[in-house]
Amino acid sequence: MCRFNRAVLWGTLCSTLSLCACKGFVPSDPQSILFSEFKRSEIVGIVAGFGTTFAAVPDLIAMFRRRSSAGMNPRMAAIMCVFQVLWVYYGLLIVSRPVIIWNVIAVLVNFLSVGAYFYFVHKEKKILTKSN
Repeated sequence: MCRFNRAVLWGTLCSTLSLCACKGFVPSDPQSILFSEFKRSEIVGIVAGFGTTFAAVPDLIAMFRRRSSAGMNPRMAAIMCVFQVLWVYYGLLIVSRPVIIWNVIAVLVNFLSVGAYFYFVHKEKKILTKSN
């Protein structure tokens, strides 16, 4: 299995290097056929942003279903939120709609995750102090 992974890695590296050397293979960024106001790169960015933005949602849903903060790491969500704010700023600098849109949504999702975590921690502490 390790030999196979090395072969795939080596093949990918050689292919990438050979394609980078050929200017004729560099794709242009024409307007989309389906959405004329978007370029293809923006549509790819929108699809990619959807996946990365909503990657944290299953943990958030699980926390709400459990009604518990168990298994949640608020530092990770808070750190992601801070850097996604930087991505929003970067999106504004380069005027990229997909970067701006998805990272604003991701900031909200992570903010909601951190808020839900602290809500459930507070609720769990109340239950523990009442039982003692």
